[in-house]
Amino acid sequence: MCNHSPACPDTTSTACCSAHVVADHSEQGWCRLCNGVILFDDGGYLTPDGRALTLAG
Repeated sequence: MCNHSPACPDTTSTACCSAHVVADHSEQGWCRLCNGVILFDDGGYLTPDGRALTLAG
């Protein structure tokens, strides 16, 4: 999905949530990243393969 250089981290990377935002819906509490991850304001995220995870912190 990522067409810029350097490419964003893959969804299997521990840094997957640092990819570029391509759709910002902050009024609803989420955004979509260029690697397909859906990132929620509460620190949770969904990967394109359906895994639900939370940011380590």
